[in-house]
Amino acid sequence: MTNPSDKMGGACHCGAVQFEAALIDGFATIRRCTCSYCRMRGAVVVAAKMGGVRILEGEDLLTSYRFNTGAAQHFFCSRCGIYTHHQRRSDPNQFGVNVACLEGISPFDFEEVPVVDGIQHPNDTGGPARLAGMLRFISER
Repeated sequence: MTNPSDKMGGACHCGAVQFEAALIDGFATIRRCTCSYCRMRGAVVVAAKMGGVRILEGEDLLTSYRFNTGAAQHFFCSRCGIYTHHQRRSDPNQFGVNVACLEGISPFDFEEVPVVDGIQHPNDTGGPARLAGMLRFISER
C-alpha cells in the first residue's frame, strides 16, 4: 500500500476528475457514517484538511449536493456519478475523501472501519461524536 502520509493521487471511475489528496493522518481517520446520505452512498472516507484536496483535471465536471442543513457539500463526477470527496459538516475545515478513488486503495484493504453515528450528529445533539459500530471485511482469500 502507498505511504498514506504522502500526497495521494485519485480519480473518479471514468477518470475525468483527477485530484491529489494530502491526508491528515494517513488512514488513521478512516470511517463510514450512518446519516441518510452516507448510508445510501456507502463510501469509506479518510480526512484531508481544507486545501488538502487539489483538483488537477475535470473541475468543471464536478457537481455538488447539499441536504438537510446544507453545511456539508458532497462532490461527484457529473459523467460517471462517483463521489470523490466532501466538505464535512462536523468540521468544515476538513474534507472527507473517498478511499475507493485513491490510487491503489480499496475499501476492502481494511479489515475494520469505524462507523460514526451520523443520525445523532454532534452538531444536532450538542454531544460528542459517537461510534455506532464497526464494519468488518473478512477476506475468503
